[in-house]
Amino acid sequence: MLREIRRKVENGERITDKEALFLFNSEDIHTLGELADAVSKRINENKAYFIRNIHINLTNLCINRCRFCAFSCSKDDPGAYEMSLKEVIEKIRVAQRDMGELREVHIVSGLHPYWSFDYYLEIIKTIKKEFPQLGIKAFTAVEVDYFAKISGLSVKDVLSKLKESGVDIMPGGGAEIFSKRVRDKICPEKISGERWLEIIRTAHKLGIKTNATMLYGHVESYEDRIEHLIKLRELQDETGGFLSFIPLSYQPENTEIKTPFPSGVDDIKTIAISRLVLDNIPHIKAYWIMLGEKLAQIALLFGADCLEGTVIEEKIAHSAGARSKKGRSLEELINSIRETGKIPVERDTFYNWVRIW
Repeated sequence: MLREIRRKVENGERITDKEALFLFNSEDIHTLGELADAVSKRINENKAYFIRNIHINLTNLCINRCRFCAFSCSKDDPGAYEMSLKEVIEKIRVAQRDMGELREVHIVSGLHPYWSFDYYLEIIKTIKKEFPQLGIKAFTAVEVDYFAKISGLSVKDVLSKLKESGVDIMPGGGAEIFSKRVRDKICPEKISGERWLEIIRTAHKLGIKTNATMLYGHVESYEDRIEHLIKLRELQDETGGFLSFIPLSYQPENTEIKTPFPSGVDDIKTIAISRLVLDNIPHIKAYWIMLGEKLAQIALLFGADCLEGTVIEEKIAHSAGARSKKGRSLEELINSIRETGKIPVERDTFYNWVRIW
Protein backbone atom coordinates (compact mmCIF):
# COMPACT_ATOMS: atom_id res chain seq x y z
CA MET A 1 0.00 0.00 0.00
CA LEU A 2 2.92 2.34 0.68
CA ARG A 3 3.90 2.23 -2.97
CA GLU A 4 0.39 3.28 -4.00
CA ILE A 5 0.38 6.08 -1.40
CA ARG A 6 3.71 7.33 -2.75
CA ARG A 7 2.32 7.31 -6.28
CA LYS A 8 -0.72 9.30 -5.18
CA VAL A 9 1.31 11.85 -3.26
CA GLU A 10 3.76 12.35 -6.12
CA ASN A 11 0.85 12.85 -8.54
CA GLY A 12 -1.02 15.20 -6.24
CA GLU A 13 -3.87 12.76 -5.68
CA ARG A 14 -5.89 12.58 -2.47
CA ILE A 15 -5.22 9.76 -0.01
CA THR A 16 -8.09 7.84 1.59
CA ASP A 17 -8.97 7.21 5.21
CA LYS A 18 -7.76 3.59 4.88
CA GLU A 19 -4.42 4.78 3.51
CA ALA A 20 -4.09 7.27 6.37
CA LEU A 21 -4.73 4.45 8.85
CA PHE A 22 -2.04 2.38 7.16
CA LEU A 23 0.40 5.25 7.66
CA PHE A 24 -0.45 5.60 11.36
CA ASN A 25 0.27 1.88 11.81
CA SER A 26 3.42 1.94 9.68
CA GLU A 27 6.86 1.97 11.26
CA ASP A 28 8.45 3.53 8.17
CA ILE A 29 8.75 6.99 9.69
CA HIS A 30 11.43 8.04 7.19
CA THR A 31 9.27 7.49 4.12
CA LEU A 32 6.37 9.21 5.86
CA GLY A 33 8.56 12.24 6.54
CA GLU A 34 9.86 12.26 2.98
CA LEU A 35 6.34 12.29 1.54
CA ALA A 36 5.03 14.92 3.95
CA ASP A 37 8.02 17.19 3.35
CA ALA A 38 7.50 16.88 -0.40
CA VAL A 39 3.88 18.02 -0.05
CA SER A 40 4.92 20.87 2.23
CA LYS A 41 7.51 22.05 -0.29
CA ARG A 42 4.97 21.78 -3.11
CA ILE A 43 2.65 24.15 -1.25
CA ASN A 44 5.14 26.46 0.50
CA GLU A 45 8.40 25.79 -1.32
CA ASN A 46 11.17 25.59 1.30
CA LYS A 47 9.78 28.32 3.55
CA ALA A 48 8.86 28.07 7.23
CA TYR A 49 6.82 30.79 8.89
CA PHE A 50 6.68 32.55 12.25
CA ILE A 51 5.00 35.65 13.65
CA ARG A 52 5.69 38.21 16.36
CA ASN A 53 2.64 37.61 18.52
CA ILE A 54 1.31 37.54 22.04
CA HIS A 55 -1.21 35.12 23.55
CA ILE A 56 -3.66 36.61 26.02
CA ASN A 57 -5.88 34.33 28.10
CA LEU A 58 -8.39 36.80 29.53
CA THR A 59 -9.59 34.59 32.39
CA ASN A 60 -9.44 31.05 33.67
CA LEU A 61 -12.95 31.25 35.15
CA CYS A 62 -15.05 28.81 33.15
CA ILE A 63 -18.49 27.27 33.42
CA ASN A 64 -17.17 24.05 31.82
CA ARG A 65 -14.95 21.42 33.41
CA CYS A 66 -13.44 19.53 30.51
CA ARG A 67 -11.61 16.48 31.88
CA PHE A 68 -8.51 17.20 29.79
CA CYS A 69 -8.21 20.82 30.98
CA ALA A 70 -6.01 22.01 33.84
CA PHE A 71 -6.73 25.69 33.16
CA SER A 72 -10.37 26.23 34.14
CA CYS A 73 -11.28 27.48 37.61
CA SER A 74 -14.20 28.62 39.73
CA LYS A 75 -14.14 32.10 41.18
CA ASP A 76 -12.99 31.05 44.67
CA ASP A 77 -10.33 28.59 43.51
CA PRO A 78 -6.67 29.37 44.24
CA GLY A 79 -5.12 30.88 41.12
CA ALA A 80 -8.41 32.07 39.62
CA TYR A 81 -8.01 35.33 37.74
CA GLU A 82 -9.78 37.73 35.38
CA MET A 83 -8.05 40.47 33.44
CA SER A 84 -9.33 44.02 33.28
CA LEU A 85 -9.37 45.91 30.01
CA LYS A 86 -6.60 48.13 31.36
CA GLU A 87 -4.45 45.06 32.06
CA VAL A 88 -5.04 43.71 28.56
CA ILE A 89 -3.96 46.95 26.92
CA GLU A 90 -0.91 47.27 29.17
CA LYS A 91 0.18 43.70 28.40
CA ILE A 92 0.00 44.38 24.67
CA ARG A 93 1.82 47.70 25.10
CA VAL A 94 4.69 46.01 26.96
CA ALA A 95 4.90 43.27 24.33
CA GLN A 96 4.91 45.87 21.57
CA ARG A 97 7.76 47.68 23.26
CA ASP A 98 9.78 44.50 23.80
CA MET A 99 9.17 42.95 20.38
CA GLY A 100 9.57 46.09 18.30
CA GLU A 101 6.83 45.30 15.79
CA LEU A 102 4.18 43.08 17.32
CA ARG A 103 1.88 41.79 14.57
CA GLU A 104 -0.81 39.71 16.25
CA VAL A 105 -2.69 39.26 19.50
CA HIS A 106 -4.22 35.83 20.06
CA ILE A 107 -7.12 35.81 22.55
CA VAL A 108 -8.85 32.76 24.04
CA SER A 109 -10.06 32.11 27.57
CA GLY A 110 -12.55 30.32 29.76
CA LEU A 111 -16.31 30.77 29.46
CA HIS A 112 -16.65 33.46 32.12
CA PRO A 113 -19.83 33.01 34.19
CA TYR A 114 -20.58 36.73 34.57
CA TRP A 115 -19.06 38.76 31.72
CA SER A 116 -21.42 40.03 29.05
CA PHE A 117 -20.91 39.71 25.32
CA ASP A 118 -20.70 43.51 25.18
CA TYR A 119 -17.63 43.38 27.43
CA TYR A 120 -15.86 41.09 24.98
CA LEU A 121 -16.77 43.44 22.13
CA GLU A 122 -15.39 46.35 24.14
CA ILE A 123 -12.09 44.50 24.58
CA ILE A 124 -11.77 43.92 20.84
CA LYS A 125 -12.79 47.47 19.90
CA THR A 126 -10.30 48.97 22.35
CA ILE A 127 -7.43 46.80 21.14
CA LYS A 128 -8.17 47.72 17.54
CA LYS A 129 -8.35 51.40 18.41
CA GLU A 130 -5.13 51.40 20.45
CA PHE A 131 -3.19 49.09 18.11
CA PRO A 132 -4.75 49.38 14.63
CA GLN A 133 -1.79 47.62 13.00
CA LEU A 134 -2.30 44.42 15.02
CA GLY A 135 -4.08 41.40 13.63
CA ILE A 136 -6.63 40.17 16.16
CA LYS A 137 -7.11 36.41 16.33
CA ALA A 138 -9.84 35.90 18.87
CA PHE A 139 -12.39 33.48 20.28
CA THR A 140 -12.91 29.84 19.46
CA ALA A 141 -16.13 28.32 18.14
CA VAL A 142 -16.86 27.23 21.72
CA GLU A 143 -16.67 30.83 22.90
CA VAL A 144 -18.81 32.02 19.99
CA ASP A 145 -21.48 29.47 20.91
CA TYR A 146 -21.37 30.75 24.51
CA PHE A 147 -21.63 34.38 23.36
CA ALA A 148 -24.77 33.45 21.42
CA LYS A 149 -26.29 31.90 24.54
CA ILE A 150 -25.56 34.81 26.88
CA SER A 151 -26.55 37.50 24.37
CA GLY A 152 -29.63 35.88 22.83
CA LEU A 153 -28.16 36.50 19.37
CA SER A 154 -27.71 34.02 16.55
CA VAL A 155 -24.24 32.66 15.83
CA LYS A 156 -24.24 34.63 12.58
CA ASP A 157 -25.02 37.87 14.41
CA VAL A 158 -22.38 37.18 17.07
CA LEU A 159 -19.76 36.57 14.41
CA SER A 160 -20.83 39.68 12.48
CA LYS A 161 -20.47 41.84 15.60
CA LEU A 162 -17.06 40.37 16.37
CA LYS A 163 -15.92 41.08 12.82
CA GLU A 164 -17.27 44.64 12.93
CA SER A 165 -15.48 45.21 16.25
CA GLY A 166 -12.11 44.16 14.86
CA VAL A 167 -11.68 40.38 14.96
CA ASP A 168 -9.62 39.46 11.90
CA ILE A 169 -9.49 35.68 12.16
CA MET A 170 -10.52 32.98 14.63
CA PRO A 171 -8.28 30.42 16.33
CA GLY A 172 -9.10 26.76 15.86
CA GLY A 173 -9.48 25.67 19.48
CA GLY A 174 -12.34 23.63 20.88
CA ALA A 175 -12.33 21.11 18.04
CA GLU A 176 -10.57 18.50 20.22
CA ILE A 177 -11.73 15.24 18.54
CA PHE A 178 -15.05 15.34 16.69
CA SER A 179 -16.09 11.79 17.67
CA LYS A 180 -19.11 11.88 20.02
CA ARG A 181 -17.81 8.80 21.84
CA VAL A 182 -14.56 10.58 22.64
CA ARG A 183 -16.16 13.93 23.49
CA ASP A 184 -18.50 12.21 25.93
CA LYS A 185 -15.42 10.99 27.77
CA ILE A 186 -13.20 14.08 27.69
CA CYS A 187 -15.52 17.10 27.44
CA PRO A 188 -19.22 16.19 27.80
CA GLU A 189 -20.20 19.80 28.61
CA LYS A 190 -18.56 21.22 25.49
CA ILE A 191 -20.35 21.80 22.19
CA SER A 192 -20.48 18.83 19.82
CA GLY A 193 -18.13 18.32 16.93
CA GLU A 194 -21.02 18.99 14.55
CA ARG A 195 -21.74 22.30 16.30
CA TRP A 196 -18.06 23.29 16.04
CA LEU A 197 -18.10 22.62 12.30
CA GLU A 198 -21.38 24.52 11.91
CA ILE A 199 -20.01 27.63 13.64
CA ILE A 200 -16.78 27.56 11.65
CA ARG A 201 -18.76 27.11 8.43
CA THR A 202 -20.78 30.22 9.32
CA ALA A 203 -17.59 32.17 10.04
CA HIS A 204 -16.13 31.20 6.67
CA LYS A 205 -19.31 32.27 4.88
CA LEU A 206 -19.02 35.66 6.57
CA GLY A 207 -15.48 36.03 5.28
CA ILE A 208 -13.78 35.26 8.60
CA LYS A 209 -10.77 33.01 8.09
CA THR A 210 -10.02 30.48 10.83
CA ASN A 211 -7.54 27.90 11.96
CA ALA A 212 -8.42 24.33 12.93
CA THR A 213 -7.03 22.06 15.63
CA MET A 214 -7.06 18.46 16.79
CA LEU A 215 -6.21 17.40 20.33
CA TYR A 216 -4.66 13.92 20.21
CA GLY A 217 -2.96 11.47 22.53
CA HIS A 218 -5.64 10.93 25.18
CA VAL A 219 -8.46 8.35 24.74
CA GLU A 220 -9.01 8.55 21.00
CA SER A 221 -8.06 5.97 18.36
CA TYR A 222 -6.23 6.45 15.09
CA GLU A 223 -9.60 6.03 13.38
CA ASP A 224 -10.97 8.95 15.43
CA ARG A 225 -8.06 11.14 14.35
CA ILE A 226 -8.57 10.26 10.71
CA GLU A 227 -12.31 10.92 10.87
CA HIS A 228 -11.49 14.33 12.36
CA LEU A 229 -9.04 15.15 9.57
CA ILE A 230 -11.44 14.03 6.84
CA LYS A 231 -14.23 16.24 8.21
CA LEU A 232 -11.88 19.22 8.18
CA ARG A 233 -10.84 18.40 4.61
CA GLU A 234 -14.48 18.21 3.55
CA LEU A 235 -15.30 21.57 5.13
CA GLN A 236 -12.26 23.14 3.48
CA ASP A 237 -13.44 21.78 0.12
CA GLU A 238 -16.73 23.55 0.77
CA THR A 239 -15.55 26.91 2.14
CA GLY A 240 -11.80 27.36 1.64
CA GLY A 241 -11.74 29.25 4.94
CA PHE A 242 -9.02 27.43 6.90
CA LEU A 243 -5.60 29.08 6.95
CA SER A 244 -3.77 26.50 9.03
CA PHE A 245 -4.15 23.26 10.94
CA ILE A 246 -2.57 22.75 14.36
CA PRO A 247 -2.25 19.23 15.81
CA LEU A 248 -2.19 19.69 19.60
CA SER A 249 -0.20 17.12 21.57
CA TYR A 250 -2.11 16.29 24.77
CA GLN A 251 -0.58 17.59 28.02
CA PRO A 252 -1.83 15.31 30.83
CA GLU A 253 -0.52 16.84 34.06
CA ASN A 254 -3.07 18.31 36.50
CA THR A 255 -5.95 16.89 34.46
CA GLU A 256 -8.49 14.12 35.08
CA ILE A 257 -7.28 12.02 32.13
CA LYS A 258 -4.07 10.40 33.25
CA THR A 259 -2.14 9.17 30.26
CA PRO A 260 1.55 9.52 29.35
CA PHE A 261 2.58 12.44 27.17
CA PRO A 262 2.29 11.42 23.49
CA SER A 263 5.58 10.03 22.22
CA GLY A 264 7.82 11.96 19.89
CA VAL A 265 7.15 9.37 17.18
CA ASP A 266 3.40 9.82 17.58
CA ASP A 267 3.79 13.61 17.40
CA ILE A 268 5.84 13.43 14.22
CA LYS A 269 3.53 10.88 12.60
CA THR A 270 0.49 13.02 13.36
CA ILE A 271 2.12 16.12 11.87
CA ALA A 272 3.13 14.24 8.72
CA ILE A 273 -0.18 12.45 8.18
CA SER A 274 -2.05 15.70 8.75
CA ARG A 275 -0.01 17.26 5.95
CA LEU A 276 -0.81 14.36 3.62
CA VAL A 277 -4.55 14.19 4.39
CA LEU A 278 -5.20 17.94 4.51
CA ASP A 279 -4.04 18.61 0.99
CA ASN A 280 -6.30 21.67 0.74
CA ILE A 281 -5.23 23.53 3.91
CA PRO A 282 -2.15 25.62 3.11
CA HIS A 283 -0.32 25.53 6.43
CA ILE A 284 0.45 22.94 9.10
CA LYS A 285 1.66 24.40 12.37
CA ALA A 286 4.19 22.77 14.68
CA TYR A 287 2.95 24.25 17.94
CA TRP A 288 6.19 24.39 19.89
CA ILE A 289 4.35 25.18 23.13
CA MET A 290 3.05 21.60 23.26
CA LEU A 291 5.65 19.78 21.18
CA GLY A 292 8.64 21.41 22.81
CA GLU A 293 11.18 23.49 20.94
CA LYS A 294 13.35 20.68 19.58
CA LEU A 295 10.57 18.37 18.41
CA ALA A 296 8.79 21.30 16.74
CA GLN A 297 12.00 21.97 14.85
CA ILE A 298 12.11 18.37 13.62
CA ALA A 299 8.44 18.66 12.62
CA LEU A 300 9.51 21.19 9.98
CA LEU A 301 11.09 18.22 8.16
CA PHE A 302 7.90 16.14 8.51
CA GLY A 303 5.33 18.36 6.81
CA ALA A 304 4.96 21.37 9.10
CA ASP A 305 5.73 24.81 7.69
CA CYS A 306 5.00 27.13 10.64
CA LEU A 307 6.45 27.45 14.13
CA GLU A 308 3.62 29.67 15.45
CA GLY A 309 5.44 32.65 16.94
CA THR A 310 6.97 34.39 19.91
CA VAL A 311 3.77 33.79 21.98
CA ILE A 312 5.35 35.56 25.02
CA GLU A 313 3.07 34.17 27.74
CA GLU A 314 0.98 31.05 27.17
CA LYS A 315 -1.02 29.72 30.13
CA ILE A 316 -3.45 26.99 29.03
CA ALA A 317 -0.98 24.29 27.93
CA HIS A 318 1.44 25.14 30.72
CA SER A 319 -1.31 24.60 33.30
CA ALA A 320 -1.39 21.00 32.04
CA GLY A 321 2.34 20.48 32.27
CA ALA A 322 3.76 21.75 28.98
CA ARG A 323 7.54 21.67 29.42
CA SER A 324 8.39 24.31 26.86
CA LYS A 325 9.17 27.95 27.54
CA LYS A 326 6.27 30.40 27.80
CA GLY A 327 7.73 32.49 25.00
CA ARG A 328 10.55 32.52 22.45
CA SER A 329 12.71 35.28 21.04
CA LEU A 330 12.87 36.25 17.41
CA GLU A 331 16.44 34.96 17.22
CA GLU A 332 15.48 31.56 18.63
CA LEU A 333 12.72 31.10 16.06
CA ILE A 334 14.89 32.19 13.14
CA ASN A 335 17.76 29.95 14.18
CA SER A 336 15.45 26.95 14.71
CA ILE A 337 14.19 27.31 11.15
CA ARG A 338 17.62 27.93 9.59
CA GLU A 339 19.08 24.83 11.26
CA THR A 340 16.57 22.66 9.37
CA GLY A 341 17.63 24.11 6.02
CA LYS A 342 14.34 25.97 5.66
CA ILE A 343 14.00 29.67 4.87
CA PRO A 344 12.62 31.72 7.79
CA VAL A 345 9.70 33.92 6.73
CA GLU A 346 8.17 36.40 9.13
CA ARG A 347 4.45 36.65 8.43
CA ASP A 348 1.36 38.56 9.42
CA THR A 349 -1.94 37.09 10.67
CA PHE A 350 -2.99 36.08 7.14
CA TYR A 351 0.37 34.52 6.20
CA ASN A 352 1.36 37.48 4.06
CA TRP A 353 5.13 37.80 3.99
CA VAL A 354 6.57 40.56 6.15
CA ARG A 355 10.24 39.69 5.80
CA ILE A 356 12.37 36.83 4.54
CA TRP A 357 15.22 36.34 6.97
